[in-house]
Amino acid sequence: MRPEWLRPIEEGAGSISVHDLTAFLPPEDSDPRRGAVLMLFGEADHGPDLLLIERAHHMRSHPGQIAFPGGSIDPGETAREAALREAWEETGLDPDGVDVFAELPELWLPPSNFAVTPLLAWWEVESPVGVVDPDEVHAVYRVPIRDLVGPDHRVQVRHPSGWVGPGYLIGERRDLVLWGFTAGIIARLLDYVGMAEEVTDPPMRELPTHMLQGGPTRTDAAPPSRDGDRP
Repeated sequence: MRPEWLRPIEEGAGSISVHDLTAFLPPEDSDPRRGAVLMLFGEADHGPDLLLIERAHHMRSHPGQIAFPGGSIDPGETAREAALREAWEETGLDPDGVDVFAELPELWLPPSNFAVTPLLAWWEVESPVGVVDPDEVHAVYRVPIRDLVGPDHRVQVRHPSGWVGPGYLIGERRDLVLWGFTAGIIARLLDYVGMAEEVTDPPMRELPTHMLQGGPTRTDAAPPSRDGDRP
């Protein structure tokens, strides 16, 4: 059974539109590649949380970026199947314990011409998770929802290209910057469902240098990915 605190997200997912989540829609002639990501909500000793990964730092594109588990949709797969498969490959998550309850609108990422479908899910029966392949994933995190809705760890992130967007400081030492596509979806969804506290003029943070290679040049950053098969 899904917990009461998840109800606003469940209800909001049924009415949120693509325009509430992004300013970009794929042009009719874009023929984008398609991918899916898993927004997995759980509950641990620290309370409600969200499962995220940190991309390996040596990767060619988006090194060290914090992201939802996910990747490209293979031929014959649905978005749901792809998101669960990728989460299993990246973190060891047992998909049998995952209750997928909503599918958000497909979101277009102009820099990579990827159309990504976020799947919202409840971690009904928890399974151990961790780094499966260190060549792809540096770390796996369960980020408390309270850190994503409260004002204390919210920032603005500035890329050297001039891109500025919402971000969060996560991790035990608050030294990890969650930004780009992933932070944008989290921020817009939690704001839409009324869970996020209002924040006035959050502090500006420059993007860490180890995350610069392959960074975005437009207003929506692609989620971190395995080279060649992820958004």
